[in-house]
Amino acid sequence: MSPRKLNSTGVEIAQILPMLSRMFRRNVVDKTGLKGKFDIALEWTPDETLGRQAPPDAPPPPISDGTGPSIFTAIQEQLGLKLEAQKGPVEILVIERAEKPSEN
Repeated sequence: MSPRKLNSTGVEIAQILPMLSRMFRRNVVDKTGLKGKFDIALEWTPDETLGRQAPPDAPPPPISDGTGPSIFTAIQEQLGLKLEAQKGPVEILVIERAEKPSEN
């Protein structure tokens, strides 16, 4: 995977969800019902507004010429999948209290 390309062989849909979730900063859930392993070749033009914040010492992202498809268009045209924004339940971990461990 690079900032503009994802090539993988023999992956399940669930295996690319964490990457998409990080990229979009939202949970991405598989509702395709597809089973099995797939070869994926995906290429898009990076969107500077998507993705997580890079560390200060990270190299700058490659300059986009803006001629390629967005990640949304690439997923639909190249993989035949469609991303849809929806609301749904999300698991949240709540920490009510924290204490320092005892000395023993």
